[in-house]
Amino acid sequence: MTGPLSGLRIVDLTTIMMGPWCTRIVADLGADVIKVEAPEGDSSRYGGNARNHGMGGGFQHTAKRKRSLVLDLKKPAARDVILRLTAEADAFVSNIRPAPLDRLGLGYEAVRRSNPSIIYLSMVGYGTGGRYAGQPAYDDLIQAASAIPTLLQRSTGEQRFIPMAAIDRIVGTVGANMLLAGLLAKARTGVGQKIEVPMFETMVQFVLAEHMQGATFDPPTGPPGYARTLSRSRRPYATQDGYLAVLPYNDGQWRRFFEAIGKGHLFTEDPRFADIVARTANIDALYDMIADELKTRPTSKWLELLHKADIPCMVPHTLETLMEDPHLHDRGFFEIREHPSEGRIRTMREPSSWSETPPPEDRFAPRLGQHTREILAEVGYVNSEIDTMIAEKAAFEERDR
Repeated sequence: MTGPLSGLRIVDLTTIMMGPWCTRIVADLGADVIKVEAPEGDSSRYGGNARNHGMGGGFQHTAKRKRSLVLDLKKPAARDVILRLTAEADAFVSNIRPAPLDRLGLGYEAVRRSNPSIIYLSMVGYGTGGRYAGQPAYDDLIQAASAIPTLLQRSTGEQRFIPMAAIDRIVGTVGANMLLAGLLAKARTGVGQKIEVPMFETMVQFVLAEHMQGATFDPPTGPPGYARTLSRSRRPYATQDGYLAVLPYNDGQWRRFFEAIGKGHLFTEDPRFADIVARTANIDALYDMIADELKTRPTSKWLELLHKADIPCMVPHTLETLMEDPHLHDRGFFEIREHPSEGRIRTMREPSSWSETPPPEDRFAPRLGQHTREILAEVGYVNSEIDTMIAEKAAFEERDR
């Protein structure tokens, strides 16, 4: 295996989306991620479409390049396996709530005793010390807690959730950054540590960095909320035959846009559009004007005109057309590969490019417990012990049928 994180070993006790997205990032870059699963498997295996039980389409993209180890964490033998693994690992990552993890004997102090230099990443719903600490948390709940549905209500008239697990992926990406920062600090100092990444506080920072606005100052100089992104007129605009996203942003782009539509005088003579402060204050009128203009020509004519004037624009994709995008085709972003048990599947390449240490070749998401035998052998278990643990998994599967 090659890649910028080749040689790192991560013990992964994460489930569903946020934690697995975090560890997917480091696995994509070459880390050896050992995904520890209960005998029934991560529930994300079973959501959405699948050809075979436990190998759902979504799981294929969050668990690729990981190795799967099945353990019943309620049994002392499983705890011993994990402590053996962490003794030789660089990091331990979990999104199990701290109290249950402590009861399992896998809290920070217990893991640190097996490896004093471990980086122990705990991804939680709400940070320790606050009154919400220890409460269960999921993407939709944190969207609500961080004001996202009410932001959408201001722009669309109705409280809604973002139609994707955006919070899990945002916080999971932040978690990967914190994990790598912890590993860098350890490389420099030799000192391990516990890092806690809370969903709620992370998303509050994410939202308010844009929307605190006048409430940044004490006393406030204005209300919270960034007018441009909250505008009810901020949307793809209807053309004569479709839709088009158009976003002139800086002064030069707006000047060229007004000139391209034959209304250059609006930029030079109308005080509402003279600079970014004025445009933001009058954003609804500005976007409504664009909407009226876009209705006058077909999409192809607008693309020709706007590209010539170097105005940022893009035709909105559907999920179906997105997978046929010509730029992604040029980049080789999608690849159809033959999975040993799932048949032909569509995979996505790591988007970043590296001149010297490219990420390793894609490896499929593992079948449940696929690597149990090899991982246990790596930390010193003999065949008879491994056979016993694998038999326990088989017995569970038989009961599950």
